Amino acid sequence: MTKKELLDRCARSGEERVLLARVLDKLEQAQSRGIPAHTPFLSAGEGAAVTGLLAAWGHPRHCFWGGYPEAERRICAFLPDWQEEEDLMNDPEGPLAAVEAVFPASASLGHRDILGSLMGLGLTREKLGDILLPQEGRCQVVALRSAVPILLSQWGQAGRWELSVKELPLSQLEVRPAQVKTIRDTVATPRLDAVLAAGFSLSRSKAAGYISAGKVALNHLECLKGDKLVEEGDVLTCRGLGKCVVKEVPGQSKKGRTMLVLERYI
Repeated sequence: MTKKELLDRCARSGEERVLLARVLDKLEQAQSRGIPAHTPFLSAGEGAAVTGLLAAWGHPRHCFWGGYPEAERRICAFLPDWQEEEDLMNDPEGPLAAVEAVFPASASLGHRDILGSLMGLGLTREKLGDILLPQEGRCQVVALRSAVPILLSQWGQAGRWELSVKELPLSQLEVRPAQVKTIRDTVATPRLDAVLAAGFSLSRSKAAGYISAGKVALNHLECLKGDKLVEEGDVLTCRGLGKCVVKEVPGQSKKGRTMLVLERYI
């Protein structure tokens, strides 16, 4: 399959085609030159699209890495034959680094405030990974190593609050456990619209409306089919409502309905 044929098959939009073409360029660089190469940071949806592309390509050697195992925003790194995943993740001079900013606890800076101050430096989102807020008065940011000098020299303020910034080893990132609500319910069939309704306490018709409006993603890819069957392990996201995960599908109830165990992120 040629590069054009692969992009024709995998890209769902012009914007996604540009992204996947850049990914293939990085892959070819690693394969032809035998040197590590990686993409910028990818959102969960972009990562899912890249996963589909690499599956169609034949699963070349690669790994997704965002600085810690549960990271949402991650790069896709292409590994030459001599490099293992652990080498990439443990390399103190690897492609990712982190910085920590300290500010007055009374500032109550949130994710949006921190991201706004970072974008104000002229950094694009693709250079920035997850933003962690381990406790009041402190935030940690994963970034491409090339962006760290800018963060250390220019990131001195968020809103009206001054920041004290230092580089931080990735091993010292403090990840707070996600807060989830466990939901147990049953549905006639595990269709996307029915599971979405159960996960977000919606009526079936309202769930269907979110799906038809293009606001729902299944495993981080937009899905417009309300009758798409959902399986154990699937991730459902809805703009404006959040995310839930199908943790278990234990089987059928006595009335023949499908039992579900869902975790909704709160």
